Amino acid sequence: MGKIKEKLKEKKVLLSDGAWGTTLHAMGLRSGECPELWNITNREKVLKVAKGYTELGIDMLETNSFGGSRFKLEQYGLGDRTFELNKTAAEISWEAAGESIIVLGSMGPTGKILLMGEVTEDEMYEAFKEQAIALAMGGADDACIETMSALDEAVLAIKAVKDNTNLEIVCTFTFEKTVKGDYKTMMGVTPEQMAHEVINAGAEIIGTNCGNGINGMIPIVRELRDFSPGIPILVHANAGIPQIEDGKTIFPETTEEMAKQVPDIFKAGANIIGGCCGTTPQHILAIKNAVHKHMKF
Repeated sequence: MGKIKEKLKEKKVLLSDGAWGTTLHAMGLRSGECPELWNITNREKVLKVAKGYTELGIDMLETNSFGGSRFKLEQYGLGDRTFELNKTAAEISWEAAGESIIVLGSMGPTGKILLMGEVTEDEMYEAFKEQAIALAMGGADDACIETMSALDEAVLAIKAVKDNTNLEIVCTFTFEKTVKGDYKTMMGVTPEQMAHEVINAGAEIIGTNCGNGINGMIPIVRELRDFSPGIPILVHANAGIPQIEDGKTIFPETTEEMAKQVPDIFKAGANIIGGCCGTTPQHILAIKNAVHKHMKF
C-alpha cells in the first residue's frame, strides 16, 4: 500500500501544497522562462518555495517538474537535461519534506496530441518513463499525473510509471463547465469516463485540479465519488476563476473565500485538498485552519 493510502488510515483528510508557478513568479521567474531549469540555476529559491509549504504542516508536497517531460523541455533547448532537471526537482522537495511528508512527483501533459499524429504512443510512453524514473531516483514517493485532458495520454503516463517504478500513482484531470452545465475536459472527457479509465489503468488516487475554484470542483468530486466510492479523491483548486486585469491574469479568491468552501468539498467526497493556480502559502494555511475547525482531524 502506498504512503497516501497509509496516511489516510491515520487521518481523516490530508492537506497538500499550493501553486508552485504562482510562487516562483513572485520570486522572479520571468514569463517564458523554464521553471524546471530553476532547479539548477536557482535551487535555493525553489527550496524556499518547498519549505514555505512544508512549514505549514502539510501532508504532501509536489515537485517543480510539472513541465518536465522531454517534449516540454525541448521547447527551451533542454531536452538533453530531462533526467537531471526532474531528479533534482525531487531531491529539492525531498530535502524540504524529510521523512514525514509525502513527495508527489509532478508530471504534467506533454503538449502533444496523439490523435493528431504529433507523436507516437511509444514516443510518449518513453517521455513519461524517463521523467518517472528520474523523479523516483530523486526521492519522490508518488507520481502525480496532473492537469490531464486526454485519456490516451493519461493512460500511457500511468503505464510508464507502473512499468518502471514503484511510485504510488495519483491522476487528476482538468474539467470545465460546458454550456449544458456539466463538466468535461477540453478533449470531451467526463469525470465518470476519466475515473473508469485511469482506475483500470492503475491509478490509486484520482481527482481534479486547475480550471476551477473550490466551488466549481464540488460537482466534479460528487461525480467522481458516485462512480468510485472507495478510492481516495484529491482536489487542487485554483484561487477562483482567472480574470484578466490590465493585461495580467488575476486569481480573485481570497484566503477567507477559499477556506469557507472547504467543508463543502469534503462533504462532496474529497479526501485530500490543496491548491493550484493563484494559491499561495497563505491560502493553504487558511484551508488548513478550516480543515481543523470543520473536519476535526
